[in-house]
Amino acid sequence: MTNTQILLSAETLNIQSCIDWVMSPESGGVDVFIGTVRNATKGKAVLKLDFEAYEPMAISEMEKIVQQAFDKWPVQRVLIHHRTGALQVGEVPVIIAVSAAHRDAAFDACRYIIDTLKQTVPIWKKEAFEDGDIWVAAHP
Repeated sequence: MTNTQILLSAETLNIQSCIDWVMSPESGGVDVFIGTVRNATKGKAVLKLDFEAYEPMAISEMEKIVQQAFDKWPVQRVLIHHRTGALQVGEVPVIIAVSAAHRDAAFDACRYIIDTLKQTVPIWKKEAFEDGDIWVAAHP
């Protein structure tokens, strides 16, 4: 689809290029979710996060989620970019960007995409602490 962009990469994600890609003269609203690596979880200092993915299935699942967003809301463009590998505090592991003629569709679709991605896409996160590592939010 020319109105969809999905990327799974070990490279740094470019927030501004994601926003620029979804914007269009027809879009009255752009909603962007930027996930960042925070410095603590449940009171414990986070040193880094490691993301692993089963790429063929992850891309396929993200494509399904995007199609569901197009089916549910009158959105114009949808972008999902997700990092893999080791990320430090402050780095960006995920960007979801959605454009639509009206803000409600962009907001609703963006929230749906990130919530569904976290539930169904085979991307796993390992949190590194001073006293060891733990896999979290493991799914498919």
